[in-house]
Amino acid sequence: MKLLLLTAAAILTFSAGAARADEATDLSFNAAVTSDYRYRGISQTRLKPALQGGADFVQKASGLYAGAWASTIKWTKDAGGDGDIEIDLYAGKRGELAAGLGYDVGVLTYVYPSNKLATVPGFANANTTEVYGQLSYGPALVKYSHAVTNLFGFVDSKNSGYLDLAANLDAGQGLIANLHAGRQRVANNAAASYTDWKIGVTRDFGVVTGSLAYVGTNAGKVAYASPANGKFLGKSALVLTVTKTF
Repeated sequence: MKLLLLTAAAILTFSAGAARADEATDLSFNAAVTSDYRYRGISQTRLKPALQGGADFVQKASGLYAGAWASTIKWTKDAGGDGDIEIDLYAGKRGELAAGLGYDVGVLTYVYPSNKLATVPGFANANTTEVYGQLSYGPALVKYSHAVTNLFGFVDSKNSGYLDLAANLDAGQGLIANLHAGRQRVANNAAASYTDWKIGVTRDFGVVTGSLAYVGTNAGKVAYASPANGKFLGKSALVLTVTKTF
């Protein structure tokens, strides 16, 4: 909760800074619709579409940033709790360690308002906070996220970690090839640990940006089956997303 309050305070601080010195601060908004909200390869919407949107503040000179993002979800209610929205609050700092070698460090809190999962046997509160660090070189990056709370409702899962390897390559004709592989380790719950991957393309059409990706996992079908209908939430599938940034 302390990290959540600090993140919210950072967002408010940057917002005030934007009003005082907009020439030194970027403020942007985004809105999206996706055919299936996949996070680390697992569907958050029972393999159904989602609406998403957010806002970002960036201080150009320092590299400090903060933002908020939200998406419709189904998994907390399906698990026996409540709520149909996820709100992410984050803040951090990015820059260069050397020519071409970038870094990004920060904290991210996932908030599931009124999720009530702590009252459901076998679950912890869905709210999760992670700290992360990333190194990038050219189109490639490696990122590690470390949970300082329980992870997404898993009991006794503090200190879980996620390793992300990705590259976004110019494929010509205005296309960007998106490659990703990740490994989610759920502390004290080996059956819930898994690997996920994505191969996709993104194109900026001017008015909107479109992306099409093939995503999949080797997650356990028991650990990640939807309680609502038994469908495997980590199944391989094509995901289409349309985003507008302004």
